[in-house]
Amino acid sequence: MAAGRIRGAFAALLVAVGLLSAAPVRAAAPETEIRALLQAQSAAWNRGDLEGFMDAYERSDTLRFASGGNITYGWKGTLERYQQHYPDRATMGTLSFQIIDVAVLGADAAVVFGHWELARAKDRPSGLFTLVLRRTPAGWRITADHTSSAEK
Repeated sequence: MAAGRIRGAFAALLVAVGLLSAAPVRAAAPETEIRALLQAQSAAWNRGDLEGFMDAYERSDTLRFASGGNITYGWKGTLERYQQHYPDRATMGTLSFQIIDVAVLGADAAVVFGHWELARAKDRPSGLFTLVLRRTPAGWRITADHTSSAEK
């Protein structure tokens, strides 16, 4: 009789473990995922990896980057713009972001507003940015970026 109870308890345990392992894994909240994306983007910049920095952007011809009164379209064009403006580690400096607000607009859309700063040997340029992000099959990606520079 005791052996029957043990087998029954063991069977119940196996069923419970099976149900738990079949439970859906909860995804991170969109804001957490977006902040992680921007942290990875900043880390790529700070190791001098512009292509890694660009991984945060959607690889699309419709990507829009606006800065300094100019608009650049497409992932490749945006990468080329960054390469022209930041040809070496000295001009890249060390990037830091202060995320002021993450507005999740729905399951697949968000807007991020924040402050950026580059620490370089001779100066500390800074400014604001507004990013439009969409959840893509590759995860959250920036689809539009409007970055401004603070005049000092």
